[in-house]
Amino acid sequence: MRRVAEVKEPCSLPMLSVDMENKENGSVGVKNSVENGRPPDPADWAVMDVVNYFRTAGFEEQASAFQEQEIDGKSLLLMTRNDVLTGLQLKLGPALKIYEYHVKPLQSKHLKNNSS
Repeated sequence: MRRVAEVKEPCSLPMLSVDMENKENGSVGVKNSVENGRPPDPADWAVMDVVNYFRTAGFEEQASAFQEQEIDGKSLLLMTRNDVLTGLQLKLGPALKIYEYHVKPLQSKHLKNNSS
């Protein structure tokens, strides 16, 4: 007698919102929305929110450095270029992209949204 695999109902996970226009710089810009499971303000992100942000952005290998160093949203917003390039012990290429295309824009957006 042959067993037939049981088909389960597909689970309903929130869709990730990814902006592919930034692909030329070697990374994918992740739109920061409630839909991808993180609070909209990076200052409210837990360590795993930061880790998942970088995993989703295509930095799977480098994301673990943020977890090892316990970088939450507030810490991420305080990071300098030097912190990212040397403090996380990442390869230079990915570290530059992480800072220029992710950390710096998140900092700018946070400052803009909170300077009322």
